[in-house]
Amino acid sequence: MSENKELYIDFETYERASEPHKREKASAWRTAIGLQDVDGLRVSDYLKETAVKHIEGDITIDDVRDQLHTYYLSKTAHDQNDQDTEEADKVAANITKLLNENSFSLKASEYLSIHRHIFEGVFKHAGEIRTYDISKKEWVLQGDTVLYGRADDIMEALKYDINEERQFKYGGLSTDQIIEHIVDFTTMLWQNHPFREGNTRTTAVFMIKYLRSMGFNVNNDLFADNSWYFRNALVRANYRNPSKGIDVDKSFLVKFYRNLILSENNELKNRCMLIDPSSNPSSNPTSSSTSKPATHQVKEESSLLPDDEYVVRLINIIGTQKLSLKAMMELLGLKDRVSFKKTSLSPSIEQGYLTMLYPDKPNSPRQKYLLTTKGLMAYNELTNK
Repeated sequence: MSENKELYIDFETYERASEPHKREKASAWRTAIGLQDVDGLRVSDYLKETAVKHIEGDITIDDVRDQLHTYYLSKTAHDQNDQDTEEADKVAANITKLLNENSFSLKASEYLSIHRHIFEGVFKHAGEIRTYDISKKEWVLQGDTVLYGRADDIMEALKYDINEERQFKYGGLSTDQIIEHIVDFTTMLWQNHPFREGNTRTTAVFMIKYLRSMGFNVNNDLFADNSWYFRNALVRANYRNPSKGIDVDKSFLVKFYRNLILSENNELKNRCMLIDPSSNPSSNPTSSSTSKPATHQVKEESSLLPDDEYVVRLINIIGTQKLSLKAMMELLGLKDRVSFKKTSLSPSIEQGYLTMLYPDKPNSPRQKYLLTTKGLMAYNELTNK
């Protein structure tokens, strides 16, 4: 590997200085590697070196996975550390492959499929629902556990939660309400804990792909650098212990998502989530925080409005409607279709504010356009000013 490539092995330099396609690959690798911290796993130097070859375009992601398979088959001795590193390497490569793919469907089967693809070649039970009830001692709960979904009810509960989300309407909600709803959906999804292992990594990848489908660019440092915080925040959002005066507390997860979606800078500290089992409701600073919102920055710093006035104008005229290209142009008083697509339509879609009603049939004569969830959030800002 060249001296130049060694410089970039932390992936962050790629994200700052490289061509767009390299930045996207590096961002996916950073996120995938960072998510291994959820289970205290660390990838090998071999994986990092191989990942750089993929970022540079020397090999494909499937080549990476094949090389990892061969590398670990050739090792003559395996201890527990080797097994953990092998899991981290293979899972990181599998997650990177998923994050580099745009396909996504908001279905329970997609959630199972993501687990299967993440842990392919790692767990024999990849993609399979657990058949027994589980509990896990949590550091953030001082050894106590969250009550996870019952094994007999998992699939029914998973289908119900995702179907409810499919039918949920984001139109007319404020930015705060949208964030809170996304937090609630993530919380319910994770609480099912349908798999023996790998539930948090699966939830993270599922939510990254779902938020992308809603128009948000979420491949950033948060999941790479704060994956353990993400897991602990999910634990606190699902844990209650009335005998100790502790109720569910979603404020930590709200902070995470506000940073993720609104680019705020709320402090994310794991120690702030640690409960004190000896405290009572009056002395436990987190016991009564369920209804208290996280500390947010001023609205101007959290704005999702684009700088492009043409995009803002298009967002404003569409609102909660579904409009054809002709209808949008008529409402804007425009006649030049080529100019409209170049200055308004394409940038709105590229920036995640607008989507097609029939994305699989872009040239359909019945094609209409509507705002994504990100677009609706921007529209709400416009109408509430």
